[in-house]
Amino acid sequence: MTPQELAAKVGEKIGTSEWVEMSQEKINMFADATGDHQFIHVNEEAAKMTPFGGTIAHGFMTLSMMPYLGANSDTPKLDGVKMGVNYGGNKCRFLSPVRAGKRIRGHWKLTEMIEKRPGQWQQTCEVTMEIEGEDTPALICEWITLYFV
Repeated sequence: MTPQELAAKVGEKIGTSEWVEMSQEKINMFADATGDHQFIHVNEEAAKMTPFGGTIAHGFMTLSMMPYLGANSDTPKLDGVKMGVNYGGNKCRFLSPVRAGKRIRGHWKLTEMIEKRPGQWQQTCEVTMEIEGEDTPALICEWITLYFV
């Protein structure tokens, strides 16, 4: 799909990812990578005593799943992309914790697609991270990606 064709889809839902499990092993690895070993993430016994009832994924871990989930989704792929980079986010809210062992998936709604410079497109999407079997999503984020074509 060309960037211009994608730009015609502003306001539409453009894709959903596969489900991915947020296992305790992955949570522990994220804690090691970031140095965030707060007990609610890594100490299963202590976390049982919290309102969460067990360990939860880091909010930033859930957020960092966006590139993987986007790559493993049915969102349109742009023709001739040389590079895509994360540009940032305008809004992000962590709405519900992701319990260890739960599965999440992302939903993308295109809110903006503009050509910043020749061959450089800025895509803004509202991304909702759904938690399987739960009514409240893990997060909703307005995320920006730059594509170089």
